[in-house]
Amino acid sequence: MIDGDALAWERMGGLLPVVVQDADSGEVRMLGYMNRQALDATIAEGFVTFFSRSRNALWRKGESSGHTLALVNIAADCDGDALLVTTKPIGPTCHTGSTSCFGDRLTQGTGFLADLERIVVERAGADPAASYTARLLNEGVKRIAQKVGEEGVETALAGVAGDDAELAGEAADLVYHLTLLLQARGLRWQAVIDELRRRHADSSATA
Repeated sequence: MIDGDALAWERMGGLLPVVVQDADSGEVRMLGYMNRQALDATIAEGFVTFFSRSRNALWRKGESSGHTLALVNIAADCDGDALLVTTKPIGPTCHTGSTSCFGDRLTQGTGFLADLERIVVERAGADPAASYTARLLNEGVKRIAQKVGEEGVETALAGVAGDDAELAGEAADLVYHLTLLLQARGLRWQAVIDELRRRHADSSATA
């Protein structure tokens, strides 16, 4: 994953700044610090551990709240004096209860698809009488697939005959219902992204 011996520990006084990023949405969750022991514990245990400068001790994020950061990957910057840690966050990351220590805003750009997935998962267990999402999921894959087909046709028609606002609206409906279909089949957008990346790699190799 990363060669701890190659990092600039001595130059940085034994502590490296760590940017923590949501692996699904790309959202920056927090900034912390690691010494070599915190890095080794993170790799060995699979959950992000920091060095607390105030406590002068190691601490695993979420050890008391349960809002842990499951490790996905660790990368160093070009100088080896800062780390980017991608994670699968469990619950909010900030001690204030916010998703991110930088504010509780919805993820910007296409990363919002990860937020949409989480919203769909949360609403799946809601009362079908009160939640359109729960009702469709309760009706099953065939009904959701029918809605994807309908929205696909409406998006195509808007692309040919509608204005930009209509096309954006129909495309949003299509993406929402496609998210539901993936959820109903136990899939995530990451599976779609992985397939797109695989195809890109294949086309680049044969270009």
